[in-house]
Amino acid sequence: MRQLLYLPGVPPLLACIGLLALWEAGAWLLQVNGLPPASAALREVPAILGDRESLLHILDSLRRMVLGFGLALMVTIPLGLLMGRFRSVAATANPLLMVIYPVPKAALMPIIMLWLGIGDASKILVIFLGVSLPVIYHSYQGARAVDEKLLWSAAAMGLGPVARLFRIVLPAAAPEIFVGCRTGLVLALITMITSEMIARQSGAGNILFNALDMAQYETVYAMIIVIGLLGIVLDAGFERLRLLLIAWSEPRQDFAVGGG
Repeated sequence: MRQLLYLPGVPPLLACIGLLALWEAGAWLLQVNGLPPASAALREVPAILGDRESLLHILDSLRRMVLGFGLALMVTIPLGLLMGRFRSVAATANPLLMVIYPVPKAALMPIIMLWLGIGDASKILVIFLGVSLPVIYHSYQGARAVDEKLLWSAAAMGLGPVARLFRIVLPAAAPEIFVGCRTGLVLALITMITSEMIARQSGAGNILFNALDMAQYETVYAMIIVIGLLGIVLDAGFERLRLLLIAWSEPRQDFAVGGG
C-alpha cells in the first residue's frame, strides 16, 4: 500500500477523491440550495463538454489565454534578463513594477474596458498583466544568478552584450525562467476567467456567470470542475515541455502566489 502511494499521479488522485467525498458529505449534511452534491455537479461535466456552444466558449477562452500568455513571455523574459544584468534598466523598471504589483488585475478591468471596449483586446491585456510580474521576477533572479566567470569568458572571446545576454544568460537562467512561466500560466487561467466574468460576451467565465444568474448551481460547480481540469492539463503539458527543453535541470515544485 505504501508503495502505491508513491506511484506518479496517485497522491493527487487520492486528494481529489477525498475532496469530492467531503463535498458530497457536506452537501447532504448542510442541505444548502447553493451547494449541490458533488455527484450532481459531476453529472453536468459531460453535458458541458459534449455541447458544441460550450466547447466554442472554452476554445475562445483558451485562444485569449494563449495570446495573452505568449505576448507576456515575449516582452517580460527579455525585460527580466535586462533588469538582472543592467542596473540602469532595473532602476528604471523597479518603481513601476512596485506600483503595479499590489493592484489586483481584475480591478484594472473597468479602466481597460473604457480604453479598449469589452472585446478580446481588454481581456488579453488583463491576462498579459497578470502573467508579467512572476515571469519578470524569475527572469531577473535567473539572470542575477549567472556565474560572472562565464560572462567574462564570453566577453574575452569577443561576444558583445546582446550576444552574451541570449547565448549565455538566457540558457543559464532558463530553469528559473520556467518557474516564473509555470506560475504565470496559473495566473493566466485565473485572470482569463475573471476578465470573462466582468466583460461577459463569451468564454468559460461567461458560462459560469450565466449559470449563476439562472441559479443553475450544478452547472456552476461543473464549470469550476472543468476549469480545474483545464488547469491540471495545462500544468502537466507545461511540465512535459520543460522536461523536453531543460531536462538537465531539477524540477521545482513552486506554488503559484498571486491573484487576478
